[in-house]
Amino acid sequence: MKVKFYAIAAFILCSDMAAPAQQSFLDGEAVFKNDEVVFHQIDEHTWVGTGNLVYNESLYLVEGTEKAVLIDAGTRIKDLDKIVATITKKPIMLVATHVHNDHTGSAVDRFPEIYINPGDKDYIPQVMPRYKGNIKFLTDGEEIDLGGRKLEVVFTPGHTPGSTTFIDKNAAYGFSGDSFGSGNLLLSMDFSTLIATCERMSTIMENYGIKFLFPGHYYGNNAETKQRVDDMITLSKDVISGKVKGEKKSNGMMGLNLVITDYGVNINYSEKSIK
Repeated sequence: MKVKFYAIAAFILCSDMAAPAQQSFLDGEAVFKNDEVVFHQIDEHTWVGTGNLVYNESLYLVEGTEKAVLIDAGTRIKDLDKIVATITKKPIMLVATHVHNDHTGSAVDRFPEIYINPGDKDYIPQVMPRYKGNIKFLTDGEEIDLGGRKLEVVFTPGHTPGSTTFIDKNAAYGFSGDSFGSGNLLLSMDFSTLIATCERMSTIMENYGIKFLFPGHYYGNNAETKQRVDDMITLSKDVISGKVKGEKKSNGMMGLNLVITDYGVNINYSEKSIK
């Protein structure tokens, strides 16, 4: 499948990169499987779906007593609404971590409304050109009440202007999409924005005991930890100060022609990002 530049959000790096030991939920029995997506259970009321078109693009189903949230919709998953209905009988609210079409692909057309960060609204005509449903905007800091379970909306710009993380404080985890890159961040904004995002998330993780964030391209052992977020602050400051310089690439995705590697991550960026 030909994937346009804005469709490619992140990809996992080689398996020898340093990463803390984490439980893999992808090794167990699937609760649903077809040629386009596989769903595994994370805990009693949470599931992760794995697509196969763009670097294991991930979507998450988070259930409360009154409704469920579907976080992202993958690249191209036929009848996604019917699939999630086999897993939960609760009404579904569709939200997006950001508007790239490996997260807001054709399956969004199966849902009557979608909630996004308004920072990404300019991408809608290109990424979701056929969507006829209602597009509603999230608010930074709002809580999505699912009944007995809440997700806090945290705007985390950097990968895109409208990148968003959803935090479940009681469960001590969150869902970050491509905000921190799944090990390989594509930074469309500047390093100062990324530092502010990482500093805010580090504080949230510290204050509320958030153990990790499930990323937009989840491979079973690459959830984002507080240490990973803190390391990205250090690396970003080193780039801005000139302490480290990126390696040039001739074929960088999204026009990002430089890459810096350290602390077990890549950050892909352009000269315009160094501020």
